[in-house]
Amino acid sequence: MNDSTNENHAHEPGHDLHVPHEDLIIHFLNQIIRMAVKILAVLMVLVIVWGIGDVIFVLYQRLMEPPVLLLSIGDILATFGAFLAVLIAIEIFMNISMYLTKNVIPVRLVIATALMAIARKVIIFDFEQLSPPYIYGTAAVILALGITYWLIARKPGRQENV
Repeated sequence: MNDSTNENHAHEPGHDLHVPHEDLIIHFLNQIIRMAVKILAVLMVLVIVWGIGDVIFVLYQRLMEPPVLLLSIGDILATFGAFLAVLIAIEIFMNISMYLTKNVIPVRLVIATALMAIARKVIIFDFEQLSPPYIYGTAAVILALGITYWLIARKPGRQENV
């Protein structure tokens, strides 16, 4: 479905949580869902703040261990993983806030978030401990997400900026 079709459906009753539904029960349930999404947004911000604190703490700990102010490759990769985890949480928050403000699920942003999450996984892989099927499966997921992202991004008339 293209964006203009999504926008048209977003203004029909039952497709938009902002528009009052003629059925009072459905309207009430839509309000509960909107409140649940807002609670998720608040919780995600708390996770982001907690994650930033964790990145700072882990980085401080690793820098203070002998040899002081030196990081091993393992330390650097763990730090990258922690940074990317916070960035993924920020992407998820953006998904939630876009859902609340535009009332559509930003598919391209969701795919981009999934790509970032799998990239984080690859960055912290310990290839000596992983079996070839696991690596091939991860490669297949990356390929599928990459193709999906490319297909969505090249879609003519697309208005979403991600």
